[in-house]
Formats: sequence, C-alpha cells, structure tokens
Amino acid sequence: MAKKETNSDQLIAQVIKGIEEVKGNNIDILDLREIENTVCDYFIICNGTSNTQVNAIVNSVQKSVSKSLKDKPWHIEGSENAEWVLMDYVNVVVHVFQRHIREFYDIESLWGDAKITSIETNY
Repeated sequence: MAKKETNSDQLIAQVIKGIEEVKGNNIDILDLREIENTVCDYFIICNGTSNTQVNAIVNSVQKSVSKSLKDKPWHIEGSENAEWVLMDYVNVVVHVFQRHIREFYDIESLWGDAKITSIETNY
C-alpha cells in the first residue's frame, strides 16, 4: 500500500490546530531529524486534564488533519484508557498525555538531543 507524502510542516500545523481547538496544554514539537536512527522526523507532545479531554484532543487532531490534508494516522494506540495516546502519522508522531503520565515518563528528557519548540497558547 503506497502512502501519499504529506508535507510535514502542513501536517504539524494541522495537528497543532487540532490540539488548540480543544485546549490541549503544554504543546512541544521535538525535531528529531538531526538524531541518528530515529523512527520519525518529529514528535508533537501535549497533555489534557482528563481521559475525556485526551480523547477529545485525539479526535480533534484526526478531524483537522483529515479535513484539510485528507490524511489519517497509520496507527493509534492507547485510546482505551486515554492516559497516553500515540498517533502515528509516519513522519510525525503525536503523543497526547494526561499531565501526571507525561511527568512520569518525561519523554522530552529521553530525547534530550532534539530541538524542542514550545507552542504558546492563549487560553
């Protein structure tokens, strides 16, 4: 099955838009392109305040990306308990956490060599 190429910048913009539409918090973009042997080019990490909000963020991201780019995630994992949901768009992987789970795993520090861009939100 051939996967159509989607511009990573457009995909990231739509993922951020989807997160912001349901007030996802602490949005970080990790640029992994300069690190050897990574599975993707970017991680986008954010958190919600409850499993309901985590699921709302995931649904909003899917809707935003699907509507504007006609793309869908290759794989989604973790929706059942909605503490840490991973959305795999191949070159961009989105991690949606509940805050306490994000603090526990602290994946930003695991990828300490990555260039991190934090997105300011107005809510």
